[in-house]
Amino acid sequence: MKKLVLAIVTGAAVVAAALIPSGPPVVAAAPGFGSAVSAIKQTSWQTNNSVNALAIAGNTVYAGGLFTRIRPPGKAAGQSEVVRTYVAAFNRTTGAPTTFAPTLNGPVYSIATSPDGKWVVIGGDFTVANGLKRSKIAMYSAVTGRIVQAWDPVVAARVKALAISGSTVYIGGAFGRVDGQTRNRLAAVRLLYGDLTAWNPNANNDVYAIDVSDNGTRVFVGGPFSTINGQDHYSLAMVNTTTGAAYSMPAAAAIPKPTVKCTTRVKDIDTLGDKVFVSNGGDGGGCYDGVLAADATTGKLLWQNTCLGATEAIKAIGNWVYKGSHAHNCSSSGAFGDGTGTHYLLVESGINGKLGPWYPNTDANPNSTTKVGPLAMAGTNTDLWVGGDFLHVNNAVQQGLARFTNTPGGAYPAKPKAPTLTSTTANQVRVAFNDVYDVDNLTLTYNVFRGSTNVGSYKYVSYYWEKRKLYSMVDTGVKSGQTVTYHIEVHDGRNIVKGPSVSIKVK
Repeated sequence: MKKLVLAIVTGAAVVAAALIPSGPPVVAAAPGFGSAVSAIKQTSWQTNNSVNALAIAGNTVYAGGLFTRIRPPGKAAGQSEVVRTYVAAFNRTTGAPTTFAPTLNGPVYSIATSPDGKWVVIGGDFTVANGLKRSKIAMYSAVTGRIVQAWDPVVAARVKALAISGSTVYIGGAFGRVDGQTRNRLAAVRLLYGDLTAWNPNANNDVYAIDVSDNGTRVFVGGPFSTINGQDHYSLAMVNTTTGAAYSMPAAAAIPKPTVKCTTRVKDIDTLGDKVFVSNGGDGGGCYDGVLAADATTGKLLWQNTCLGATEAIKAIGNWVYKGSHAHNCSSSGAFGDGTGTHYLLVESGINGKLGPWYPNTDANPNSTTKVGPLAMAGTNTDLWVGGDFLHVNNAVQQGLARFTNTPGGAYPAKPKAPTLTSTTANQVRVAFNDVYDVDNLTLTYNVFRGSTNVGSYKYVSYYWEKRKLYSMVDTGVKSGQTVTYHIEVHDGRNIVKGPSVSIKVK
């Protein structure tokens, strides 16, 4: 859950058009971009090390990880830093830090906020929080920022995953005991008191991800485990919220069991409405790394995207699923292949899994412990926050944390080149022009101008990783002997970019 809110073309163009993934193209939205948020990075502070977890409550986003300092946007490492030991909070509107500043003695790997926005639960490797003994888990007031002194479950090892639903906190990780009782990698405590419940799915290996269906009837868990309660449930399971008994989940069969060439496991889970979205990461060439969607009640597989490059984090917003990954080959899903670089940030349709119109990018810090780029996501219907081990976002310095919003405007299309003009027939000019791309739109409008007169308007779908396509039109509104000038203007629904002009004498 993790939310409080829920033509006239040339032959070359015809060939290129055949490479477009199936399904209707996404038309530019009124704000100037095609998905829920723009690809433009908005202002936010940075961290000095990786962000592993994110959660939102009201107008505050909470971040946890390996960092011990935060700094203003645009500042290089070491400049104007402020102490925040492994956890911090930021204003969703401005990206600036709040006064929330717990002191911990170890990293944070998970964060969850209560449905009413009053409580923040953090999990990780720490044993001391705000000077109090705390074994891998602690709760804070979102209103005062103070630790809840009487809330102190004792978890034996790392807490890697958290989810809160109703009056229950669900916990996943590497532990074998909670409050002295056997709880293998999965447990639950009451939100207000912290006392252990009877919920005990008993996973035989670590749990990396946990989330609860929006209607509160299913808990979804993921990780490198192979059994739940002694029964075969490899890497993904759907369990009862009270008893911990596992339901049948047909979609889990889409995750291949380990072989000598491939070991893949669930990395993140996010539910929205009647769907659950699951991301995977694998070891081995061609191993499953993608995202699948399933019915949140029946567990039936709805779709699966098989892009290669482990998907570390996902966030569903409306009909979109944003993913943080190191995708390098999505040819199996009808998109880019190897050789086009690493695509750390992507969006997929929540309806069919096809890649959509959102292509910002990060990098991955080669000196980090993970070296994968994005590691965590959180968002609402107006914003998306991304955390990870990256150093740059959209080629600008921005370490650890990034913010994207639905502020109107979006990215501008690339500047079109001057058209190529030919006149071999009296009273005619053929105007040929290449398409361009836009990192948060697929469908662009190309307006062909003769001087100040628009002589043609065409809509084409462009994917930035493709070889640029060539289109042409014939202008018959000219006279022999005239010298005429043409240029191309590209429109994405809000932003217009004008290309250079070129002239020709009409035959």
